[in-house]
Amino acid sequence: MRTPDRDLLREVVEPVCVAAGFDLEDIEVAPAGRRRRVTIVVDADGGVDLDRCAELSHGLSSALDASDVIGEAPYTLEVSSRGVSRPLTLPRHWRRSIGRLVRLVLVDGHEVVGRVGAADDREAVLDVDGTERRVAFDNVGKARVQVEFRPPDEGRA
Repeated sequence: MRTPDRDLLREVVEPVCVAAGFDLEDIEVAPAGRRRRVTIVVDADGGVDLDRCAELSHGLSSALDASDVIGEAPYTLEVSSRGVSRPLTLPRHWRRSIGRLVRLVLVDGHEVVGRVGAADDREAVLDVDGTERRVAFDNVGKARVQVEFRPPDEGRA
């Protein structure tokens, strides 16, 4: 069973994702018994819900079946979103996280925790304990949204 070429797979998958209003985040191909598991990870403004994933899955399945990029081996297609577990690596990830609490490690090793107030193609503006802090993406080593169990305004009177 040959492994499909990721670039060719992207050429087939990405136009379907874009046409459906999604950003293609990642493609994973892994053996699953006699089959392959093809996982397409997407994101979108406003988030990703199960109904939209199901619609996208049908379109992707048709496109993959019409191409020979997967080969003759059977496969299982999964369409998902990373959700909050996704690292913030692109400006669009930061824009989609406005209002959320993030923890980041700067390239110099310092850690910053703050709420994303704004983001553009070069930097994010964070509220760090009531102080505005601009952080250039070039200075971010790692960043991830933090899970909060209550909304930020809850409990304030």
